[in-house]
Amino acid sequence: MHVDTQLEAALRALDHWPRFRLRLFFEGIVVGILSGTVISFFRWGLEMGTVWRQWIYANVLASGGVLLNLSWFGVLLAAALLLWHLGIYEPNAGGSGIPQVKGVILGAIRMRWLRILWVKLIGGIVGIGMGLSLGREGPSIQIGAVTAQGLSRALGRTRMEERYLITAGASAGLAAAFNAPLAGVMFALEELHRNFSGVVLAPSMAAALLATMVSRYVFGRAPVFHFGMLPPFPLRYMWLVVILGIIIGLAGVVFNKGLLNIHYFYDLPVFRNNYMRIAFALCMAGILGYVFPEVLGGGNDLVNSLYTLPLSLKLFAGLLIGKFLFTLVSYGCGVPGGFFLPMLVLGALTGGITGIVFVRLGLISSYYLSNIVVISMAAAVFIGVVGRSVAGLDYLSNNDAENIFIDAATSYLPPILAGFACAGVLAAAISSSDSYLLISASAVSQNLYRGVFKKDATEKQVMWCSRITLVIITIVAMAIAWNSNSTIFGITSFAWAGFGAAFGPLMLLSLFWKRTTYQGAIAGMVAGGAMVFFWKLVLKPLGGMFGIYELLPAFIFSVLVIVVVSLCTAEPDAQITEEFDKVKSGKGLQ
Repeated sequence: MHVDTQLEAALRALDHWPRFRLRLFFEGIVVGILSGTVISFFRWGLEMGTVWRQWIYANVLASGGVLLNLSWFGVLLAAALLLWHLGIYEPNAGGSGIPQVKGVILGAIRMRWLRILWVKLIGGIVGIGMGLSLGREGPSIQIGAVTAQGLSRALGRTRMEERYLITAGASAGLAAAFNAPLAGVMFALEELHRNFSGVVLAPSMAAALLATMVSRYVFGRAPVFHFGMLPPFPLRYMWLVVILGIIIGLAGVVFNKGLLNIHYFYDLPVFRNNYMRIAFALCMAGILGYVFPEVLGGGNDLVNSLYTLPLSLKLFAGLLIGKFLFTLVSYGCGVPGGFFLPMLVLGALTGGITGIVFVRLGLISSYYLSNIVVISMAAAVFIGVVGRSVAGLDYLSNNDAENIFIDAATSYLPPILAGFACAGVLAAAISSSDSYLLISASAVSQNLYRGVFKKDATEKQVMWCSRITLVIITIVAMAIAWNSNSTIFGITSFAWAGFGAAFGPLMLLSLFWKRTTYQGAIAGMVAGGAMVFFWKLVLKPLGGMFGIYELLPAFIFSVLVIVVVSLCTAEPDAQITEEFDKVKSGKGLQ
């Protein structure tokens, strides 16, 4: 599509924004169905490759002669040759594929979607199926993205719309790979677009849900990782989780260093080209298939079997070292595949080793070893969920909800660790408080005092105004804190009501109603803020119909005041209305 045509089509879409968002939503559904189907085929191929590899090692090579076993290595070298030629044919299909997808969304690179689609499918199935320690998440994301790109090209969409569809396809790819729609959506929002707007969320969510439905229709509802019923983890052991987190963090640093520096190994003279790298990695997979087959492949089967293995420190250490080194070798050779799934496996093995040490030291029962493994795989511990599971519903139903972290720390952690935890809470509160104080003082002194009331104010006068404002705010804050029945959540809710009623109507009307005047804007802000206080302090205690959240009536009242005052005052300047019309028509965006 020509550049001018692209721009014209993009401007038409922006001019009909609600229709554009709705179209993206329905296109996200189609992307989800297509991506889910392709990813399901990819998963099936990986599973078949794993089954055939395990069968060959167990039933063919184990009882075969020397010639038969040498022939297997010949097959591995042939597979390396295939993967090498595929990498030359389409370089953007190598590795995880996530950087390439991000590059396309940012407009830095272009992907040939059809090439990448079949090269990624074949390369991922062959490489991972032959035993390379790589994950399916990266290829699934790129496969989903190029599937969406193909749909966009077939429909003749603009590059702007294509990027939204690519994001939806990536979300669908991750969701279908792990039967995890929420993970797919969050990945698309946080990692790819770093944008939580509805135009990104709607198609991504639709695509992730539909892709998951297709995947579950083919493979069932079973999760990728399943540990059975985990026992409730006592909170008295949470101090061990702190130690575990430090150990897992250090292991993550080592793993990242290894990934970043594995190229030094492959820069050795023996690896003259990429074929030698791939051949070396596959030959290593062939050798490990005889002596350590558990470290081959992505590793989700290994994680699922950890709780059935004997509590042998030597066994877990061997699995960890073997999986760690082989993952570096596999990822460094450039074959299509990710490292997220092996990273989870490494975290689980590290947690298993740490748990065994805890058990042998008598710090915890072996009954909770599976919990340690699961915690080791998690990126974070949600304090609210933990508090709900161990403290009951009290923290959710009364005014002590914000105290759960402090109570848990002081009740279950050693005094030193509890002190650090409480100090962290205090530091977070102080860092936020000083920011709010500075913002408030600056707004009053600069925007109101100098901007409205005394435009010729000196710097010294502005400074004194700022200091007086800080003192007043401090006194008000102390008065609020003096009330032991008040909660942080209640104060925050009241504050957001004030902000929403004061500025929300003005923002909406200034964007969509060109008749809004300066006087109407000032009157609306004052009226909205005042109504919040009046409704909260005077009307809401009466109960009944006055018991609703103060933001709603204050918002409506502010809108009415803005409209009435604007209609009663002089119209805005012709220059402002002309600019408003130009932007609304789309001409102002060129």
